[in-house]
Amino acid sequence: MREEFLWVEKYRPRKIADCILPEDLKFTFQEFVNNGNIPNLLLSGSAGVGKTTVARAMLEEINADYIVINGSMNGNIDTLRTDIRNFAATVSFTGGRKYVILDEADYLNANSTQPALRNFMEEFSSNCGFILTCNFVNRIIDPLHSRCSVVEFKIGPKEKAELAKQFLSRACTILDQESVGYDKKVIAEVIMKHFPDWRRVLNELQRYSVRGTIDSGILASVDNVEIKELVKCLKGKEFEAMRKWVGQNSSMDVTGLFRKLYDASATLLKPESIPQLVLILADYQYKAAFVVDQEINLAACMTQIMIDCEFK
Repeated sequence: MREEFLWVEKYRPRKIADCILPEDLKFTFQEFVNNGNIPNLLLSGSAGVGKTTVARAMLEEINADYIVINGSMNGNIDTLRTDIRNFAATVSFTGGRKYVILDEADYLNANSTQPALRNFMEEFSSNCGFILTCNFVNRIIDPLHSRCSVVEFKIGPKEKAELAKQFLSRACTILDQESVGYDKKVIAEVIMKHFPDWRRVLNELQRYSVRGTIDSGILASVDNVEIKELVKCLKGKEFEAMRKWVGQNSSMDVTGLFRKLYDASATLLKPESIPQLVLILADYQYKAAFVVDQEINLAACMTQIMIDCEFK
């Protein structure tokens, strides 16, 4: 295995046909490719579902010139003005339309940078198209909505099992190519734990693969250590240590963490604190579906547990 390669890049699909998507989304994107012209798009959905992969796959299939700009890292007006103008103002080497993929566009300032982007889209409309990706579509201003076809990466309950099955097959193929031993049931467990964050699944599998095999013992030990460290912080009311833990694990499956705390409540807490824990978990699980910053929401939840609950 060549460890210098990130699996998420090494095995990124290059064609829409190879992307793991609900059938209606795959059909829509394939039609764009078949027509040879991608409209301005605003792709929204949770982290790791394949928004950027789809954008790149479409553009590579039609052999278009494109650049990728990360809105969270290079989102100031001057950077956008320079990068976009320098790219869009020149003629494409392939003779077709150029494209700008603006990743994490919801991190662009809604009062300055996003309005400026609207003007760029109009100024270069004859020569350059734009594909915006975001996790929180409500943070994109209405004028950008109106200039793009908005596509939401939604996965219905009936599609979940089929997509998980497809990704299990893909993951096993990758592990076989990397000569990593594995227990297929454990791979399925990892997929369901992080579904539908395919990027997180591959990153976790690559991390576990360092030992040469992925089995239930490795996953169990990792989960137990994570929970033990968190519980120690909560029980000792070590606020800074808890914040550090949350920062290091902010990308984890919050629903799964809440479930583990709920299941372990009888062994962790004094009986009179269990009802309070249930109410706290239910409240913050609901909030997790709407908040912009999951790390702050998780830290707030753990802080309230630390204050209101008594551990054994």
